[in-house]
Amino acid sequence: MNHPSSSRLRIVDLIVYPGFKALEAIGPMTVFEYANIHLELRGRPRMYEVAVASTTAGAVRSDMLMSLEATRVLDERRIPDVAVIAGARHIDRALLDNPGIARWAGAVAPRIEQLVALCSGSFFLAQAGLLDGLAATTHWSLASQLQQRFPRVAVEADAIYLRAGRLWTSAGVTAGIDLALAIVEEDCGRNIALDVARDMVVYLKRPGGQSQFSVHLESQSTSHPGIRDVQDWILSNLAQELALPALAARAAMSERNFRRLFLKEVGTAPAEFIERARLDAARRLLEDGDLPLKTVAARVGFATEQALRKLFTRHLGVAPKDYRERFATAARTALD
Repeated sequence: MNHPSSSRLRIVDLIVYPGFKALEAIGPMTVFEYANIHLELRGRPRMYEVAVASTTAGAVRSDMLMSLEATRVLDERRIPDVAVIAGARHIDRALLDNPGIARWAGAVAPRIEQLVALCSGSFFLAQAGLLDGLAATTHWSLASQLQQRFPRVAVEADAIYLRAGRLWTSAGVTAGIDLALAIVEEDCGRNIALDVARDMVVYLKRPGGQSQFSVHLESQSTSHPGIRDVQDWILSNLAQELALPALAARAAMSERNFRRLFLKEVGTAPAEFIERARLDAARRLLEDGDLPLKTVAARVGFATEQALRKLFTRHLGVAPKDYRERFATAARTALD
């Protein structure tokens, strides 16, 4: 569903309840408001009218030392264009204490344009039966719980966010910003989304693309400074050969000691880390650009397009061309 050429104001309800995660609510709210600001700077009308909604009106306390004022009450007769359900630390308690949210979601789902669940908010959609037979995500630490409790949901624990028709789900906390930026890009065009991302000092597409477990994030947790330096160097030099002797020399270690320490610190062998890093980099290039596949392969260290194809098929089960068609940025078709 694309809205890039539409100037109609879209009504967005941010749905909260006692104990909701504050950052999950504030992040997307900020994205939509910043989009309005940049649209007006370009002489274009505002796109979003955002309000806080809940089962009752009034102040709703978050998991932090702040509350949001709910000015709209969930009503099946009044449906926003977009509804964004925030997650909670204690989602089991939230489901028990707020059954009206899942009931409301189930009732309005056939008529709403976009129904979004952030992090553990996906449990509300699953509770309503809306995710049965569909791919959905949540924070990685809750993925097993979501799958066990709702076995008909195809849980993808590795995704930053996923879309299944009018239903969107995201990973934890800041992934809600990624998802909101994707909506803004679809509605308003890539340039507006980029302006918002720059204002918020975040990536329009974070390193690692669609994955919660990118090697960029994992390399930050390495405690040994020598191994971490080599990881950083690998990530900045993927087009090079990256042979084990050269990497060991950079760490001032013997090959045997380097391999042993790398495996201990990182949890994978150097060759596996390099392969995953190249896959992440190739995914970003395919998502955000139109470079020929041969060029993409060369930029991430492969001599041939065939080698890149084998990597994607082995890890993702799809060819690079098919991956690009599935995950390419909405900016290709957006009007700005």
